[in-house]
Amino acid sequence: MKGLLVSGFAAIGAGSGAMLTLHAGSDLDPFHSVISEYVWQSAGWLLPASLTLFAAGAALIAEATRRAGMSRWIVALLLAWGASMFLIGAFPTDRPGVPLSLSGGIHRYAAFAAFLVMPAAGLLLARARIRYAGAMRLLSMLAVGALVLVVIPYVVRMFGIPLSNEDIPAGVTQRAVVVTELGVLTLAGLSLLRPSARRAVSPVMA
Repeated sequence: MKGLLVSGFAAIGAGSGAMLTLHAGSDLDPFHSVISEYVWQSAGWLLPASLTLFAAGAALIAEATRRAGMSRWIVALLLAWGASMFLIGAFPTDRPGVPLSLSGGIHRYAAFAAFLVMPAAGLLLARARIRYAGAMRLLSMLAVGALVLVVIPYVVRMFGIPLSNEDIPAGVTQRAVVVTELGVLTLAGLSLLRPSARRAVSPVMA
């Protein structure tokens, strides 16, 4: 169990380091530019590398939650988030101004799926009253709120109203979702480190 969790934290840490390195070496404006656009930078390979590491971390922590006897829904949601992260990295977004391609479509919907499932997993974990339940609930609700802000511009464009990322803080809202969801995943793992937390399984989790 501890080996799984430590490996999961290492993968999340390495993925975060790769993401920060990619941002540091880019000339894009993180206030307006979404993370997906960084794949077209000179060090763009760091984006799929980072997302793959996040996926690996989620899979390891999901296995730890399974061994701890938690709900199969929680395990499935964590695995779904990891699979979505992998797909986001494997299928890059389209260059700005290019019509939506198959790769861009998979990228977009995988990202939306990932943004949905992690808050759901966090709220289920919080209901189980595990360690850090309060913080996990707060981060999950913040992720949902940030996701709403991410989706609003897409809805506006569906009604034919021109709205570019330069008009809104698109980069900020997207990064808020990613950071809060990584926080939920990390807390899910940390909640299992204490032996007593692994032994006392709530009925909600069984």
